[in-house]
Amino acid sequence: MKLMLWTGFWIFMLDQISKYYVVHWLGLIHEQDGRIEVFPPFLEFRMAWNRGVNFGLFADFDMKWVLIGVALIITAVVIWWLRKAPRTRLVYISGGLLIGGALGNVIDRLLYGAVADFLNMSCCGINNPYAFNVADIAIFIGAVGLAIFADDGKTKSQKNA
Repeated sequence: MKLMLWTGFWIFMLDQISKYYVVHWLGLIHEQDGRIEVFPPFLEFRMAWNRGVNFGLFADFDMKWVLIGVALIITAVVIWWLRKAPRTRLVYISGGLLIGGALGNVIDRLLYGAVADFLNMSCCGINNPYAFNVADIAIFIGAVGLAIFADDGKTKSQKNA
């Protein structure tokens, strides 16, 4: 359980520090076209304020408090679920990734009214129009990790019965 909490803490910190660095210290929010080339053409910082869910879906609706509530409920459910029975290290790390990322995006919605997305990756002549952040990466990896590494808590003898 400690591993999950520490993983969540460090992902949350990495997400918030990276957002502060890019948005405020580098001044991406004030760049004329909202872009800074980092490793062209593969990586650039591209400012995008996501008021909706993935890929800006439902951004036209005022869903700030709904999305904050959903993120907090998911966080509570993951913590409750992982406390029920002993799990592997990979499951706790996956849970921590998901929780840290979700809480990082919650803080954005509270501070800015939207999630600060700034990472944009393109390759091979394909121009990716979407931006994401460290929290989004952690949420994705954490959810995939939970799906792959978490079991239903039954032993092998129970599964065969």
